[in-house]
Amino acid sequence: MSEIIKTETISRRSAFSLFGKAAALVIAATATGLVTSDAEAQTVGMERRQERRTGRHERRDARRTGRHERREHRRTGTVATPQ
Repeated sequence: MSEIIKTETISRRSAFSLFGKAAALVIAATATGLVTSDAEAQTVGMERRQERRTGRHERRDARRTGRHERREHRRTGTVATPQ
């Protein structure tokens, strides 16, 4: 218990080296966590996105069809039947 404790100052070069190693470790751990945990959630998100996209396409097609029918009826002089 009679050890003499020396305090050493750390150089800038060794501090940056230590900081770089710590950052690399954090990035590696984060990348591993993202790969393993988000794979299932990404699939669920992709499904929701596809459902929204399909709904938008259907509504757009319905608007276009209705618009074309109304134009055709105006041009020919016939009465449009609501759907």
